[in-house]
Amino acid sequence: MKKKWTKPVIKHGKLTIYNYIVQYPEKLKLGKNFDIGTFTYINCHYGVVIDDNVQIGSHCSIYSHSTIDEKKGRVILQKNCKIGTHTTIMPGVTIGENSIIGAYSFVTQDIPKNEIWVGVPAKFKTKIKSN
Repeated sequence: MKKKWTKPVIKHGKLTIYNYIVQYPEKLKLGKNFDIGTFTYINCHYGVVIDDNVQIGSHCSIYSHSTIDEKKGRVILQKNCKIGTHTTIMPGVTIGENSIIGAYSFVTQDIPKNEIWVGVPAKFKTKIKSN
């Protein structure tokens, strides 16, 4: 019988039962029915919001604070967006509702809703047609 998914306990700098790690979890706001892939790293020092039905692939990095260039800013992943495996999202970025970020992308700017972006740096690919 399949085990029911439960929201994990998230502690600063510790792997969750689903093998992703969060720093500053007190500044992480989680919606419902989210999925965060194995070995993803989320730095919430300046706030991260993950809305309902967001999917984040494995091995992603989400930074609200970059120690390399000292950029800071809240990251927002809006409802139903999907982040492909090995993607990096930099501080201050909002990914719009229903948008898709392709695998291995590097996101440095806001992504509008209902769009697909890919690449390093991430660039617009196409609009997503609504039903």
